Amino acid sequence: MPPPLSGIPLYALRPTLASAQTLRQARTMTDFRTLAQAAETAMRDVFEPTPLQRNDHLSERYGANILLKREDLSPVRSYKLRGAFNAMRKCLAQDSEVSQFVCASAGNHAQGVAFMCRHFGVKGVIFMPVTTPQQKVGKTEKFGGDAVTIRLTGDYFDDTLAAAQAYCAEIKGHFLSPFDDEDVIEGQASVGVEIEAQSEVMPDRIIMPVGGGGLSAGVRSYIGHRAALTLVEPSGGACLGAALRAGQPTRLGHVDSFADGAAVAQIGEKTFARLSGIDPQDVLTVSEDRLCTTMLEMLNIEGIVLEPAGALAVDVLKDLADVIRGETVVCVTSGGNFDFERLPEVKERAQRYSGVKKYFILRMPQRPGALRDFLTILGPQDDIARFEYLKKSARNFGSVLIGIETTQPENFAHIQRKLEAAGFEYRDITDDQVLAEFLI
Repeated sequence: MPPPLSGIPLYALRPTLASAQTLRQARTMTDFRTLAQAAETAMRDVFEPTPLQRNDHLSERYGANILLKREDLSPVRSYKLRGAFNAMRKCLAQDSEVSQFVCASAGNHAQGVAFMCRHFGVKGVIFMPVTTPQQKVGKTEKFGGDAVTIRLTGDYFDDTLAAAQAYCAEIKGHFLSPFDDEDVIEGQASVGVEIEAQSEVMPDRIIMPVGGGGLSAGVRSYIGHRAALTLVEPSGGACLGAALRAGQPTRLGHVDSFADGAAVAQIGEKTFARLSGIDPQDVLTVSEDRLCTTMLEMLNIEGIVLEPAGALAVDVLKDLADVIRGETVVCVTSGGNFDFERLPEVKERAQRYSGVKKYFILRMPQRPGALRDFLTILGPQDDIARFEYLKKSARNFGSVLIGIETTQPENFAHIQRKLEAAGFEYRDITDDQVLAEFLI
């Protein structure tokens, strides 16, 4: 007999309508737990459990026992191969004559599907946007080998998805959703199975990122109320928060693709059905710029490479500092597929968020010694990172784009006071998104 779930002893369920419903829910959860455990057991033929590691740096900072569930150390550096494995395993068990598997993805899901196509010895066709970085295309090709064919189609993911689904219907293949599929959700729940097995006691709190909802729906369905759950979204892709406010999956009008592993325009129907009862206060958002500070911190201090979505669960600790003190907390670092060509952008966004880098348009007098006068304003901790004449705005003046890096945000107050005292006209465009997009 399976153990009682969510603190509800089965003997206490009396035969009333309400308790009958509770019993059905308990049985449903029991069935899901059994399926998730079976999926996790089957995975051991393919890859080892990802580590659950205590992080001393974060534990000391927050006065808590912080553990990292290192999904960034899976064979494809993300948890996505779990759902792909389980969905393909169950499909092949029901129909061993499946002609092809088809998916649409610009990243981790594609790599998970490619890895599993080669493992199962089946053919896969992976549709990726034309704009997908070559690094991701190359890794998908490497994981899949001769088992997969990659088709670059569409400038935007919606176009890629439509093309993949049309092709799948044409060849009567099996479409592998990245998240909105019960077998995928069941496979992602294996993260929760491993956390339970690797913990001496169930942690007080589990923190997970949310994109389409496969991981969070799976782990929530498996864990139930045995641990507090905090879900975190990038502010430019907060589709779960929007769905909770609307009471149904709602398409976002705009998505910031920086945290591409979690930047989803609309949460899945099936995943939302499993997440709809969550308290909206347990769903937090973090800015993409602040996320960059955490990525750099984990890289420079811990030597851990995280992609933006993979750093969400760690970054949100900053908002939970008062809540988690004294708790045992598991943060799921969901992925580490980071292209180091993006590192300058990450550093730039982190510096601007931290206030140690600013951009100004300076009205520079066109006279001998004007540049020298400006340079005397800078202190020993200030450095010019960008200097570019834009145009002569008047006969005696020219507009200059200047980027300044310093060591402490308060240094800029001194710089600006000195500029004003010296009669220099300037405009701070650091947070002006329109000008920054064209000039920086």
